[in-house]
Amino acid sequence: MDLEFFIAKRLVSSKQHKSSISAPIIKIAIVAIAIGVIMMLVAFATGIGLQQKIREKMSAFTGHITISSYDNNNSQVSLMPISTDQDFYPDFTSVEGIEHVQATGYIGGVIRTATDFEGIIVKGVGTDYNWDYFKDFLIEGELPDLSGGLNDEILMSSYTANRLGLGVGDKAVTYFLRDDSSKTPLTRAFVIKGIYNSGFQEFDELYMIADIRHIQRLNRWEKDQVGNFEVFLTDFSELEEKGQEIYENTDSFLDTRTIKQQYYSIFEWLSLFDFNIALIIGIMILVAGINMITALLVLILERTQMIGILKALGSSDWSIRKIFLYNAGYLIVLGLFWGNLIGLGLLFAQKYLKLIPLNPETYYVTEAPVYIGWEYIVGVNLGTLFLCMLMLLIPSYIITRISPVRAMKFD
Repeated sequence: MDLEFFIAKRLVSSKQHKSSISAPIIKIAIVAIAIGVIMMLVAFATGIGLQQKIREKMSAFTGHITISSYDNNNSQVSLMPISTDQDFYPDFTSVEGIEHVQATGYIGGVIRTATDFEGIIVKGVGTDYNWDYFKDFLIEGELPDLSGGLNDEILMSSYTANRLGLGVGDKAVTYFLRDDSSKTPLTRAFVIKGIYNSGFQEFDELYMIADIRHIQRLNRWEKDQVGNFEVFLTDFSELEEKGQEIYENTDSFLDTRTIKQQYYSIFEWLSLFDFNIALIIGIMILVAGINMITALLVLILERTQMIGILKALGSSDWSIRKIFLYNAGYLIVLGLFWGNLIGLGLLFAQKYLKLIPLNPETYYVTEAPVYIGWEYIVGVNLGTLFLCMLMLLIPSYIITRISPVRAMKFD
């Protein structure tokens, strides 16, 4: 074994390959491994990052799972109220993995200025509302403080504010239709406390955040009545399972819908990223493997005389094959090192410097999001090393077909 390692070390020595015809092929193989690793890391980081970012933005508006009355018929506004006197509110103890439950309500309205008007949906929230997501969306002003009495402060999207020519501190006079035969609309003069931009225009052009007590008064609800409940999970991967559990642990007059059910087309689009990642990984490993096979075959051809001498000295075919596999393994590790160094460098640069912008109308984000997780980094490296070494076992079999007598005469 010591002799094998010694010969393998001599094979990968820079002096050994300096004037060798295999030197450029070996360099190409190392570069192919490095480029493959870079592409796989970027594919994982941006694919997973984009999926997570879009999920977070959508969850900020609807939660992971929505509990509402069946009578709402999937309407965007709250038609029938629900009592807050529920076993699952404010703590959903009957189902594990629930992070937070909050009460909300929706009502449609029209904001009118001296020169323009815009249709919106006012989302009412209370003191139990989780503002963590909107802290990231906030671009101007502050978040409304709903801890006191009835508050006229609202959070408006930059899309709506720009279309109406409004800013922080301005009044947004909003009209709401009555639910009776009266033709006179109800009016509320809200004050813009903050302006947000989620980058998700489908939501930004629609929602305005206000005190839920306004919705209760406009709809003539009791203080303990709300439009629906939004449930947040600790693990999004359990969405379907938890959605079914929540449905089974709520009253029969209540309906539950997961965020995937509400926005099926968007999540179908997101699922395509998994296929793209798998396709990129397959292509990169195949290209890297072919380059390594080529390099190994060139090395075997170049060292044919050495193989004959070793066989004449009594070395087994497998021990000689291991010499070349050790050599190939070293080259793969070298490619992995440079691939990780460059790939992770690019990912960290994008994560903190945001060098690559994206069109929010197409991707729902303003820059390419990056998720850096050790699970896929380790998986890419170990998977590349294992699969490339596995692919090299077949070409290394050629060594067993080399005759010692003919090999020593080979020039």
